[in-house]
Amino acid sequence: QARAVLINAGQANAATVSIVKKSSFVSFSLLQLLKIKPHEVLIESTGVIGQRIKKEALLSSLPKLVSSLSTSTAGAAAVAITTTDLVSKSVAIESQVGDANIRIGGIAKGSGMIHPNMATMLGVITTDALVESEVWRKMVKIAVNRSFNQITVDGDTSTNDTVIALASGLSGKTPISSLHSHEAEQLQAGLDAVMQGLAKSIAWDGEGATCLIEVTVVGAESEMDAAKVARSVASSSLVKAAVYGRDPNWGRIAAAAGYSGIPFDQNKLRILLGDTLLMNNGQPLPFDRSTLTCILFYLLHS
Repeated sequence: QARAVLINAGQANAATVSIVKKSSFVSFSLLQLLKIKPHEVLIESTGVIGQRIKKEALLSSLPKLVSSLSTSTAGAAAVAITTTDLVSKSVAIESQVGDANIRIGGIAKGSGMIHPNMATMLGVITTDALVESEVWRKMVKIAVNRSFNQITVDGDTSTNDTVIALASGLSGKTPISSLHSHEAEQLQAGLDAVMQGLAKSIAWDGEGATCLIEVTVVGAESEMDAAKVARSVASSSLVKAAVYGRDPNWGRIAAAAGYSGIPFDQNKLRILLGDTLLMNNGQPLPFDRSTLTCILFYLLHS
């Protein structure tokens, strides 16, 4: 069970020599300062591939980092881990889970080389919910698949993608022990909301991005099938170009759904852009092109 996360930004520490030795030395120094066990420290790195962690600089900063630990410095941490990001990314919510009022918060970084699954991004989620470890692991995996594993910016992936989620249990007396309990469903909803908020922030801050496109698929046989269709549409260069050019070309959406690899009955296909129905039961419908162009113009500049 982890109790501390150390993040360095600037050097990816990937494709380098003696990675394990240097990382272990840094984590050993941190655990001595925090007076915790070796397995309770986790490390995340982000930055340029092929550049090693600057060990001496990092080691010399550890005492100051530990002395400045506070419940009010999450915002500073969110800024510190950014690289090419234009803005920092953080989300925090309070929610009722059973009889307990719990809090869930998270920070993330990511802007370029973003494509499923996760890619060049880091995230740390914390909650004071009391939940058994195995149940928590399953919940985190579900939430990641619904959020960070669904975003795409440029179609490129890279190294170092990591999401760490810690649950302290300080909010309750009875742990959530079943993934199918009402309390687990409540906690899952909150966890999904935080991770999806962070994921959308990453996509919105994508390098060169001018708008955020959200694709919703309904009627698929499974959540996995729906995710594949949505990913195909969101990743389509032609769909992106249509949105950027304020062109309501629904044919590009239909084509991207068609080549997703998920079979569906084209005679039941419905396509909406915003609230406007463009295709119903596989048949194109008349629509006000100027209205949709205005909607796309709003998306481009909102």
